Amino acid sequence: MAYQFILTDKAGGCGTITLNRPKANALSLELVTEIGSAVQNFIEDAEVRCILITGGEGKFFSGGADIPSLGSSLGAPFAEGQPLPAGLKTMDIIENSPKPVIAAVNGIAVGGGCELTLACHFRLAADTAVFGQPEINLGIVPGWGGCHRLPRLIGEARALDWMLTGRMINAQEALASGLVLKVVPLPELANAARELAGALAGKPAVATRAILRAVRERALQPDRGKALEAEAFAEAAASRDAAEGVAAFIEKRPPNFTGA
Repeated sequence: MAYQFILTDKAGGCGTITLNRPKANALSLELVTEIGSAVQNFIEDAEVRCILITGGEGKFFSGGADIPSLGSSLGAPFAEGQPLPAGLKTMDIIENSPKPVIAAVNGIAVGGGCELTLACHFRLAADTAVFGQPEINLGIVPGWGGCHRLPRLIGEARALDWMLTGRMINAQEALASGLVLKVVPLPELANAARELAGALAGKPAVATRAILRAVRERALQPDRGKALEAEAFAEAAASRDAAEGVAAFIEKRPPNFTGA
C-alpha cells in the first residue's frame, strides 16, 4: 500500500514504519491515520511477528500533533475527521496489537510524539532523544493517552511532574524513570532496534499474544491479574508451539516455532 507521509518495509519477520513528514514529523490527521493503517496491515500480515516505529535519522522522532490543524478543531475536538479521535484510534491500535510494537526514538518526541511512544510496548532511545508532554504550555492537556499511559509507565508523581511543568526529559532521565528500555548512541539505534525486533520475532506467536493481552488487561483490571495470567497460560499451553517448545527442550535442540 502506498503512503504519503510514512515509509514501510518488511524484513526478517519485522514490519518497519518510518515517519516521513519533514521537518518535524508533526502528527497531522493524515500522518496519524497512515500510522494506524500501517500498523493494522502489519498485524494482519502473517509474515510479520514484530512492528517497529521510528522517526528515521533526523532531529525529530515526532514534534507532536500538528498545532495549526489541532487549533482549528478546539471548538469540537472529538468531531469526526478531526486529529484527536483519529490519533486516539491509532494509539489504541498500537497498544492493542497482538504483536510487539517497538518505538526506536531517534530524537525529539514531545506531545503527541511522546504519546505515540507510550502506546508502544517497548521504547529504545538514542542518546539524543528528548521526551516531554508540554501541552500545558498551550493551555491544553495530553489527549492521545498521556494522562493515563504515562502514570502507568513511570508512576503518578513523575508523570505529574512532566505534565504539569511541561519540561523536557533527556534520554538518561527517561531511562532512569523506566520509560525507555535502553539508551544507545544514535548511530547504534537502528541496529539495537533490529536486534530486539529479531529476538521478539523469533518467539512463539500464541504465547506472545497471550502475554501482551494479559499485561495490557491487568493494567485496566488490576484485581484480575491472576485470572488474566491463568487465561493466557491456558491459551499458550494449547498451542502447537508450546508442544514444540517442550519437545525441543527435552531433545536439546532449537525449537521450530510456526506461530500456531
